[in-house]
Amino acid sequence: MLRAEVEPEWSLAAWRDAARGALRAGAAPDGVVWNAGAQGDLLGGDSIAMPAGASALRMPRAFFQLAETVLCHRDPQRHALLYRLLWRIAQGERHLLSLPTDADVHRAAELAAAVRRDSHKMKAFVRFRAIGTSNDDFVAWFEPYHWIVDRVAPFFARRLAGMRWAILTPYRSVRWDGSALEFGAGATRADAPAEDAREDWWRTYYANIFNPARLNPRMMTQEMPQKYWKHLPETALLPDLLRTARERTHAMIEREAVPARRKIRAAPAVMHETHVDADTNLQQVRESARRCRACPLWEPATQTVFGEGPELARAMLIGEQPGDQEDLTGRPFVGPAGQLLDRALDELGVARDALYLTNAVKHFRFELRGKRRLHKNPEKAHIAACRPWLDAEIARVRPQIVVCLGANAATAVLGSSFRLMSERGRWITVGDARRVFATVHPAWVLRQSGDAERESAYRGFVDDLRLLQAALAEAA
Repeated sequence: MLRAEVEPEWSLAAWRDAARGALRAGAAPDGVVWNAGAQGDLLGGDSIAMPAGASALRMPRAFFQLAETVLCHRDPQRHALLYRLLWRIAQGERHLLSLPTDADVHRAAELAAAVRRDSHKMKAFVRFRAIGTSNDDFVAWFEPYHWIVDRVAPFFARRLAGMRWAILTPYRSVRWDGSALEFGAGATRADAPAEDAREDWWRTYYANIFNPARLNPRMMTQEMPQKYWKHLPETALLPDLLRTARERTHAMIEREAVPARRKIRAAPAVMHETHVDADTNLQQVRESARRCRACPLWEPATQTVFGEGPELARAMLIGEQPGDQEDLTGRPFVGPAGQLLDRALDELGVARDALYLTNAVKHFRFELRGKRRLHKNPEKAHIAACRPWLDAEIARVRPQIVVCLGANAATAVLGSSFRLMSERGRWITVGDARRVFATVHPAWVLRQSGDAERESAYRGFVDDLRLLQAALAEAA
């Protein structure tokens, strides 16, 4: 009899290591005792394999997707159930998961459905409360049925990327600092704030949008079980709203109809011209840029993405505009293009934190394609509206070297007559002896159609950046 220990008990990696060891030892399902939550390991192993002499085992991807979900359930038999499925597939039942009437498959599907339902409820019923007077720090208390914190936390990191927050549960806690998730031990209800000032506003809003004519208590409690009511500030209003629903419905029916008003198109928002005082420092310019209304891009964007880096950096890299990830985090060059730029800088031995990184346009311009926000090139008016912010950054950082990444960045600095693809990788002296060269934007490299084309474009990009490497070495 083999003893398998999984810690933490919802971890796919921990269960998979134990299952690999059991398979390698040739242990049948009834020959393995699973102890979740204990310390230790079963047998080491680098891959799932059958006992010596047997052919290598390849498991369907769907099995591991199912296992990852089932492991979050609190059923103490789930580890054994998954190993039984794994064993049967390894013994030749390759299409086992396509048989929903099989008892083991049916039970695993039930557990997975319960976990997905609990995950949905967590996304719907977590309520964050502000800490003190801060507008950026929030804490929420939640009591899930299952081990789902690790599963759901990335959802909140994507949706609330610009906030600092923590979710506390009885068994596990997670904190987001704006860039990474950090998991820790469980907490108590007293560790989270009871309420904040915003909840009075929310209750007033909820009471005014509550429609008594559409009241369905059975459906409401099915979609919002009473277990979660203690987490929701609006539920304190429900007893009175339910009690008076009939009277309010009759009053709505008897009220005299009001004819619809002619809809008057709202006047377009007034765009304000940007002005930067000469005696302001970089931090003050950054704060002013957050309130910029010089072009319409501010309205659909999440936030202004200002530059970052040393205030007296020797070199400044100027991109075209922030992308989706930059818009969510408020930092330049953190998405796929930024990662490729980091790769190129690492290859050349240039430290990113020694550079000042910014964009010619400070807001993300995009078009919606379903739920995706796709990059859309900025117009000349957007570049012109952001020009005072870029000029203010250059004037305060005073870089000796400027690298323009992409055609829009190059024309913002070098003028509309500059032609990127014919003049890339050439030094140009501007202003007070500042040296400038332009190259392609790393996003252009990523857009190349094939692997060979993309690698060729990347090598050309790195070759251009060698000018930056040499200039920094010379200045040092």
